[in-house]
Amino acid sequence: MLLNTPAFDTNNLKQFDEPANLLKALSHPIRLCIVRGLMQKKKCNVSYMQECLDLPQSTVSQHLQKLRSAGIVATERNGLEVNYVLADQRVEQIITTLFGKEDCES
Repeated sequence: MLLNTPAFDTNNLKQFDEPANLLKALSHPIRLCIVRGLMQKKKCNVSYMQECLDLPQSTVSQHLQKLRSAGIVATERNGLEVNYVLADQRVEQIITTLFGKEDCES
């Protein structure tokens, strides 16, 4: 930290927008579960997630859309199948910190 820079610099609050949005997108139990599941499986389609979570497909899709909008997940198309993968490595660090390494590995 620079000595001339105050610890709480209100002139540069914009730098906190993107990290705050990332944390907002993760701030739901279902979305945390989806991200941790993707860390374990590496890629997954909506049908599999819906089955595992025992939730309607529309609910899972809504949560995935929030994660996708925040840049946390991305899609990979394989023919007609669409798989979701993690797109932001910072999220893996956050989830590992929250749940521990053992719970986040396949």
